[in-house]
Amino acid sequence: MLWTSSALGQLERITRQEAVSGLRTALEKGSHAAVAQLGRTDGFFGNPQVKIPLPDSLTRTEKMLRRVGMGRYADELVLTMNRAAEAAVPEARQLLVDSIRKMTIRDAKGILAGGDTAGTAYFRRTTRDPLHGRFLPVVKRATAKVNLARKYNEYAEKGVALGLVGKQDADLDEYVTQKALDGLYFMVAEEEKKIRKDPVRAGSDIIKKVFGALL
Repeated sequence: MLWTSSALGQLERITRQEAVSGLRTALEKGSHAAVAQLGRTDGFFGNPQVKIPLPDSLTRTEKMLRRVGMGRYADELVLTMNRAAEAAVPEARQLLVDSIRKMTIRDAKGILAGGDTAGTAYFRRTTRDPLHGRFLPVVKRATAKVNLARKYNEYAEKGVALGLVGKQDADLDEYVTQKALDGLYFMVAEEEKKIRKDPVRAGSDIIKKVFGALL
């Protein structure tokens, strides 16, 4: 983001406390919106931007199933994966809030001076590992309810040995967890861009003051 001299002048009139407060408020608002959108029925499954597909290494198998009239098995697995992600996402709410509260002045300055998704990059850096730890057990519980998921893992293990399935796709729960995290950060980024583009619509005086100065 390139700041004009006018924007810099406006920012100089905003106190450090106001800048950090505005940023925290904006990131909390954006992250809550992203979690709310994804952590519900069809949050992933009904959104083509984040819907989780079968792993690339299963594309050929999926086509074969559909050719022989067994596409419902592929559909069931896709639905299971997306429902698992939807169940896991609410786990992110508190960790994202905690990350915002731990933000330093240096972090805040970097985000304010960064690009349209600098706040999301901060979240990704500070929360991805702990969120992975929170998401994975939820995903495992969701996929364990479907026998097809277990069958997938059995197939994938053999596929890895034969060089037909990539190691990164061999564990369904790990695959879904990584895709769920990617989807979460994607939606957080979309919310951050909206707030930066139109802080007035964010509905908070401190957000309007801080991010309005950057326009």
